[in-house]
Amino acid sequence: MPLAPAARTMIDQIEAAGGPSLWDMSVEEARAMSAVMGAMDQPPEVAAVEDRVIPGPGGDLVVRIYTPDAPAPRPVIAFFHGGGFVICSVETHDGLARRLANATGAVVVSVEYRLAPDVRCPESAEDCYAATVWAHEHAGELGADPQRLVVAGDSAGGNLAAVVALMASERDGPPITSQVLVYPVIDAACDAPSYTENAEGYFLEADGMRWFWEHYLGPEGDGDHHHASPIRAEDHSGLPAAVVITAEFDPLRDEGEAYAAALEAAGVPVVMQRYDGMIHGFVSMPMVFPEADHAVVQIADALERSSAAR
Repeated sequence: MPLAPAARTMIDQIEAAGGPSLWDMSVEEARAMSAVMGAMDQPPEVAAVEDRVIPGPGGDLVVRIYTPDAPAPRPVIAFFHGGGFVICSVETHDGLARRLANATGAVVVSVEYRLAPDVRCPESAEDCYAATVWAHEHAGELGADPQRLVVAGDSAGGNLAAVVALMASERDGPPITSQVLVYPVIDAACDAPSYTENAEGYFLEADGMRWFWEHYLGPEGDGDHHHASPIRAEDHSGLPAAVVITAEFDPLRDEGEAYAAALEAAGVPVVMQRYDGMIHGFVSMPMVFPEADHAVVQIADALERSSAAR
């Protein structure tokens, strides 16, 4: 399928505006750019929003809790924002978190995990794991059901959700029922065919993704470790049911689909959907792509079916 016209228009506008490539920016410049893009969203209302501070492995963590107008006890979703482990925040993903809460009827706990290069892999994942444990332990006071615990994230957040699911399995951790991986970062090798097919000109570029990995791994990092590259885990059996969403014109397309296949081969129930014509990041851009709302509804439907099947 050809690139969606709305995507073509958006990319043309970005290119016409000029400016340095991501990999030519400082971390501070890249974070400022992501904040501007995040402010373009028009987030919907939810019944209640609260910022709280919880303990984390490296100090206090901020979480933003979204409670929808839905009967309790609700599911609880630990949500990890994307941004290549380096940029973005709870604030830039406020709109997506709200949409997930409203669509799923779940309490969404969005986590302000520490970013690279201030920390290195797997410290961001450890923050997310600690926040997931907290969400499970405090589900009752949040009006949520601790037995309906979901981890979710987009892009690098999808990596963190997948890694948290692995950590919970390895550590006899909280009972995660589902993992939602939206165009997830899965393999530090950056060598899937989609990295060549979609190397440049489609919003997220291959060199930009390598820039992110360089910051997250650092000079001593091990990209082969499954807490960096979850597809490299020796055993995927027994992991939570998965919803995996990919975009056709995305360097990350093939690794996300390969992870879905690996989970399915290990006996994990998987809902896998590639959105043709779409680019990386589309689910956070409902003002541009109507497919974004469709993807959120698909996630909600898959979580409801998974919960009913338990």
